[in-house]
Amino acid sequence: MRVFVTGASGFVGSAIVQELLSAGHQVLGMVRSDSAAENITALGAEAHHGNLDDIESIKSGAAVCDAVIHTAFNHDFSKFKDNCETDRRVIEALGSVLAGTARPLVVTSGIGLLNGFNRPVTEDDVPTAGSAVIPRMASEEAAHAATDLGVDTYIMRLPPTVHGEGDHGFVPLVIGIARDKGVSAYIGEGHNRWSAVHRFDAAVLYRLIIEQRPALKVYHAVAEEGIAFREIATTIGEGLQLPTVSKSADEAPAHFGWFTHFAGLDCLASGAKSRAVTGWQPKQTGLIHDLKTGGYFG
Repeated sequence: MRVFVTGASGFVGSAIVQELLSAGHQVLGMVRSDSAAENITALGAEAHHGNLDDIESIKSGAAVCDAVIHTAFNHDFSKFKDNCETDRRVIEALGSVLAGTARPLVVTSGIGLLNGFNRPVTEDDVPTAGSAVIPRMASEEAAHAATDLGVDTYIMRLPPTVHGEGDHGFVPLVIGIARDKGVSAYIGEGHNRWSAVHRFDAAVLYRLIIEQRPALKVYHAVAEEGIAFREIATTIGEGLQLPTVSKSADEAPAHFGWFTHFAGLDCLASGAKSRAVTGWQPKQTGLIHDLKTGGYFG
């Protein structure tokens, strides 16, 4: 099939493009720049110029494809709520094109929305607050609205860390903070846990969803259910040859800044249903091994 992928040159999106092409699909990848277009064209995909503010370009890309995988998102946390509302508008636009066509739409969300359950969260769990309290809920709210329009919509929740070569997410942020502060840190006992997945494993699950069109509508791309943040911080300290220390809840903001909430996130998660329904089996290296061998400290 021909698949429209937003964020096609991004960390997750580019892995999805490679996975789809290797499985024999055609890819129309949305990109913002000529250099990004060259990169995905070199992989064998077709480039579609557009951005999250150009709704017409997004709609025109979706209109000529058999399926849509939406991964593009502006991760500028200084205007996080605005970016989440932009994502809502993008998903609404995609839904307006796909309504009544039976073509699948996969929307990307985050398992971190389910923080605070004190157990492994599952695909059946839903966030307990609306977008006014948790801005990222906008994506899932828009996905449900698309479903109400008759769109075959799927929600893919990604863990706090999607790792692999070229990672520019949460783990590199923690590494950067450690470099800047001269110590690697965790909060309290550091027992809060992050679930994790390698980007190439996540890409496989995206592909399986659009190929199989299962009845399950929410997926967790979870390869590792929970890695203690203390272990992550210790591995970072060893990689940077810096001491690893505990910060109290009062001390944490001075070390982590705006990232304090995420550094304390307890995000134990299960992807058992996702595996059972699709047959997905993660095969890539785990987060700690990737930290030790994947060039994070180069």
